[in-house]
Amino acid sequence: MKIFTHEDDLDSYTEYSWNRLPKILPNVVFQTRVRDESIEGPNPYRWEEKSTFDFVAGKRVIIFSLPGAFTPTCSTYQLPGFDELFPKFQEKGIDEIYCVSVNDAFVMNKWFEAQGVKNVQPIPDGNAKFTEDMQMSVRKENLGFGIRSWRYAVVVNNGNIESWFVEGGKEDDCETDPYFYTNPEFILEQL
Repeated sequence: MKIFTHEDDLDSYTEYSWNRLPKILPNVVFQTRVRDESIEGPNPYRWEEKSTFDFVAGKRVIIFSLPGAFTPTCSTYQLPGFDELFPKFQEKGIDEIYCVSVNDAFVMNKWFEAQGVKNVQPIPDGNAKFTEDMQMSVRKENLGFGIRSWRYAVVVNNGNIESWFVEGGKEDDCETDPYFYTNPEFILEQL
């Protein structure tokens, strides 16, 4: 498993560290909202539980996670970048790209709609269970966000993590929002 992060942080994610990164995705059940044409009215969606492996089984995918929907770096660069570069990722053997955020399904779906996203699929981690199991939860109370995800991405093959991309300086209430290793262009270059 490859790990791309700031050199000062690399030792904290090694095999012998207390903060060791998982090699297999945790199996979590997500509460999603899916369009259902049989439902009439302005909100034709129903609840559907999906597990981690419903998203990744038999596929090579990228999952990237970010602090929150509608936030500046996430909305201006990261989500649109992955959406725009999806065909180039496909050329490198990626079947799907997913975006995880500690937001509920309503927020994630509205954000994707507002962004006009066509090639990336949302995964709402409203309870932060997946984020915690990935060892990527941080407090962002200094911004009024509560528990959120640190910015990271993984390349996953049928549930097995091939590569990690983790922004440097992971800590609670971080004053900065690093964005280098999870930039879609950087990840594409590493594939």
